[in-house]
This record gives sequence, C-alpha cells and structure tokens, in this order.
Amino acid sequence: MKKYRRVFLIVLDSLGVGALPDAAEYGDAGTDTLGHISDTVPHLNIPNLQKLGMANLHPLSKVAPVEHPLGYYTSLKEASHAKDTMTGHWEMMGILTTKPFQTFTEHGFPQELLDELTRRTGHKCIGNKSASGTEILEELAEEEIATGNMIVYTSADSVLQICGNEETFGLEELYRCCAIARELTMRDEWKVGRVIARPYVGKKRGEFKRTSNRHDYALKPTGRTALDVMKDAGLEVISVGKIFDIFDSEGLTESNKSKSSVHGMEQTIEIAKRDFTGLCFVNLVDFDALWGHRRNPIGYGEELERFDVKLGELMPLLGEEDLLILTADHGNDPTHTGTDHTREQVPFVAWSPSMEGSGALPVQETFAVIGATILDNFDLQMPEGTIGSSILEDLR
Repeated sequence: MKKYRRVFLIVLDSLGVGALPDAAEYGDAGTDTLGHISDTVPHLNIPNLQKLGMANLHPLSKVAPVEHPLGYYTSLKEASHAKDTMTGHWEMMGILTTKPFQTFTEHGFPQELLDELTRRTGHKCIGNKSASGTEILEELAEEEIATGNMIVYTSADSVLQICGNEETFGLEELYRCCAIARELTMRDEWKVGRVIARPYVGKKRGEFKRTSNRHDYALKPTGRTALDVMKDAGLEVISVGKIFDIFDSEGLTESNKSKSSVHGMEQTIEIAKRDFTGLCFVNLVDFDALWGHRRNPIGYGEELERFDVKLGELMPLLGEEDLLILTADHGNDPTHTGTDHTREQVPFVAWSPSMEGSGALPVQETFAVIGATILDNFDLQMPEGTIGSSILEDLR
C-alpha cells in the first residue's frame, strides 16, 4: 500500500547549499548560494524553513538550527555533468546527462548560426550577447521596430531567445522564427536546451514591457522519466511554473503557468485544497532568474522570506497522507563572479504530519532519489535506463 496519497515536490530554483567536489572544474570552487546569502543579508526571517530543519542541514549565520526539526533533511549531489535547469530537473526524475547542453554566454552565437537564421527567417539578427531581457529591450527594441531586425540573445542558461514587438514584428511571425531557430539548434554544436519567444509591447525606451505570450521551444527528455510512469499508472501529475517547459509536457496531466514564485506558491496552495492522488511538481524560478543571475543576494534573501510566508500557509493544508519535499536543481551563488549557475549540492527536506521521526539523512549521490522515492511510494518502478534508488523507508 502507498504511504502517501499526495506528494508536493517544490523546487526552489538555484538554492544550492555548497560547492560539489568537482566545482572547481566549472569555475565554482567555494560557492554556497544559501550560506553566502545568509552571510550577506541584514536578516533572514524564514521560520518555517527553520523549523523543518534547513539550518540544521546547512549552518546559516542568520538562522539558528532547531533542537527538534520537523522534517528529515540531507543534501543531494548532481550526478549529471552539468549545472543547468533542465538537466537538474531531468535527473530528479531519473535521467543522467553526461553531455551538457551548449551555452553561449561568453561570446554569443556563432556567425554561421546567425547567418542561417537570417537566411531562413528573412530577418537580420541584432544583439547576439548575454543580457537580461529588460536591458536588451531598452538597448535594441527601437531599432527592431524601425528595421524589422530581430533581437537574438542568450543568458547564463542554455537558451536562445528572440524578442519581437507584438504590434510591428507580430506574434505569429515571432513564433515562426523561433520554430526555425529550434530546428537549427538541434545540431550538436548549436544544441541549446530551449528556444524562447519573448514578445513585448511599447514604442520607445522606458515603455517596453514583455507580455505573457512567451513561448518555450524545449527539448524533450532523452528517455522515459518517473513522470511518465506515474501518468501511465493513472496518477495525476500536476505541474506549476516552468515544469511544463522543462519536460516539454511529457508525463504531465495538468499544467499551471505562474507569473512569479509567489504566484506559484499561491497556485500550489489552491491545489492542496483539492482532492487528488499523485504528484504536484512545482518550480519557483524567481530565485534564479531575478536574483541569482543578477547577483543580488539581498533580493534573493527577500524572495526566500516571501516563500517562507507562503510555505507557512501551505503546511496547515497538508494531512497525514501528504508528503512535502523541498529541493533545488543547481546553485546560483549571488556573491560569485559572473552570472552563471554554480555547481553545488542541493537541499532535500521532507516532511509529513504523519512522520514519527525527523533529523539528518545520509548525503545522496544523485538528485534521482527524488523520483525513485516518489515512485516507490506508489508501488511503481523507475523506467529502464534511468538512475536513482528510493529512500522512502527513511522517511518514517
């Protein structure tokens, strides 16, 4: 018999808890997202994370450990050779990635790719650098409107993004160009995890605003995942936030698009009021997108405090047949150099009102213990070719 009827898996995107042993190979020696945030901010008021055991898992200068934590906790190492969103989430559900996706953060995209994109779409490419979406609009949107050129840029992630003004470039034209870009970036030397259409409105600097008509053209997972097994078994697999894009809809029965991390938690709270059997899989991206990449530890700390408030609203809605798991997909130390993700361990905190015990668990060698544990709970097996073993028996 299954122990839990509902599992809530919440990914605090980029909340690393210390450098992995091979972090120096990635330029990330000494990184510690959560620890360095705590060292930098004037305060870190996270009472719900604190009572679950987060400060017991990882010493924090602004948050004391508790004598009797509510949850079980440990850290997870990433087995995949990467430090990005897709590989982190895919590994949680059993996929080991040995060849990371391409990033073009330092020098932009190869001219050969841009030339082919121009030839196929009929639009000259401008930008071609790593930038924030708001900054590149201020710099180049007026030119795009005047000339019909398209703004192509990247970030620290494995992405190719194209901006288009909804009124002058046109939404359907933007989608057409992104579909071509996705086709081109399937080549190994250009392969990115996602192509993203970034529509916006406005006519001059200071007025440009991105709209909700963003569309992601993602890669499908390289094999079956724990999500597919759950869906095939008739369980509900409900996604909140970027999960739909990360898995390109594979293995999901319902998708909920979030406007922010706070909104994502509000959606999760509403889902917790429903009767279902299965998994609610949540990604909260603002930690990473708004604060980690922008190297803003103060903003990151404030986002953690906002999350903690919503966590305090969610926990009373969970009953004895519910399991809550908090984790992350990689690090993004906002005190580190550059703007890239950081190669770190991630937290694993598990709690249910029905648990009789709590405390530290052994460090795990892969994120895939998450998917394996969830499947074990529902008396299901990980699909062939995946990694991960269950720690369900430890969560008593």
